[in-house]
Amino acid sequence: MIETQNQISKDKTSENKSGEIAIEITGLSKSFGSQVVLKDITVNLYKGENLIVLGKSGSGKSVLIKCIVGLLAADNGTITVMGKNVLKSGRDELAKLREKIGFLFQSGALYDSMTVRENLEFPLKRIKRELDEKQREDKIHEVLENVGLADAIDKMPSQLSGGMRKRISLARTLVVDPDIILYDEPTTGLDPVTSDEISELINDIQIKYKTSSMIITHDIECARATADRLIMLKDGEVYLTGNLEEMEKSEDEMVKAFFKSGKL
Repeated sequence: MIETQNQISKDKTSENKSGEIAIEITGLSKSFGSQVVLKDITVNLYKGENLIVLGKSGSGKSVLIKCIVGLLAADNGTITVMGKNVLKSGRDELAKLREKIGFLFQSGALYDSMTVRENLEFPLKRIKRELDEKQREDKIHEVLENVGLADAIDKMPSQLSGGMRKRISLARTLVVDPDIILYDEPTTGLDPVTSDEISELINDIQIKYKTSSMIITHDIECARATADRLIMLKDGEVYLTGNLEEMEKSEDEMVKAFFKSGKL
């Protein structure tokens, strides 16, 4: 039986190895004029876990991520990321905090005019200024090896398949050693085999880099493969929270429909 949000959060704290929280969100609300997008959202992302965020289009998932990193200002509530209060942080504090948060955008968001090497060098030069040229090169080779595309280092994005572009985008996220990764529909537009490979890669990264990840997805197979815990948003509110077994056994019609059809 899926329990209430507070009950599940308490249980997860006791199950989590360290009990440490990477992101703590309490009473978060956000509106655009008369349109209420997020209503009193309370959820934690624990260190080392993959948290899946499910919900129909327009349920507030993308707005939630933007509020977490301060790209949008919340109307009410608190957001604490790695001990920093996002809503009370200034521009410089937010910029420093974002250096520890990796993003994997739905589109991949590679620079088409740059080679793979140059795409990875760009954030390294900006964030890891202490590295010399050899150290940057070693780091680039390391992350490309870890996503299985070391031989693509001199290719242009136009020469890559959709799955390869997604892997390179993930390598660019990893190259600056983020503590947290926010995934926005990581398997959208990919064939089933490639989608499975990306899901497996997400799990590998969680282990190798000890990341804490929030994964927005409509892909039930991605959710099944990667989830330590799941939340489902509906009309801007946390509708249900639970682990995969609890979700799959739920008698709630919305949850049953999703796990049967694979989409919301």
